Amino acid sequence: MSHDTPKTGKVTKSDEEWRAQLTQEQYAVTRQKGTERAFTGQYDKFYEEGKYNCVCCGAPLFTSGAKYDSGCGWPAFYEGIEENINEHEDNSWMMRRTEVVCSNCDAHLGHVFPDGPEPTGVRYCINSASLTFSDDASGDDSTE
Repeated sequence: MSHDTPKTGKVTKSDEEWRAQLTQEQYAVTRQKGTERAFTGQYDKFYEEGKYNCVCCGAPLFTSGAKYDSGCGWPAFYEGIEENINEHEDNSWMMRRTEVVCSNCDAHLGHVFPDGPEPTGVRYCINSASLTFSDDASGDDSTE
C-alpha cells in the first residue's frame, strides 16, 4: 500500500513552537490530550473525498473511504493509515481506553473502540481539532 507522504521520522518541537503553530483548541487537544465537545467539530458531519491529515505535522492519518457516521459526535473511521498511527493504553478519568496518536509527532488524536462496523470492527473516534483535510484532486490542505 503506498501513501503520498512517506514517514520521514519524528517531528519534535518545543512547547512554544506548538503553541505558535496551533490554535488554542488544536493545542489543547493534540498536545494536552484534550477532547472537543461532541457534535461541535468541523469534520463530524463532513463527507468530502480526500485524506484527513495530522494538524501538527501533516501526516496522512485516515481516508474518506473509511469514514462513517457513528452518531458518537466525533469523526469516526473504521481504519487508519497504520504506519502513521500509534495506539497506547489510556487509563485516565477512571476509564480503560486505547488512545490514538500520530506516530510522527505524538499528537493526541482521539481513541479507538471495538464497536465499529465491518470489515475491521473498530471505531476510531477522532477529534476534528487534530485533523486537516486535503482533497485528493487538488492536494490543497484546508485548516479552517
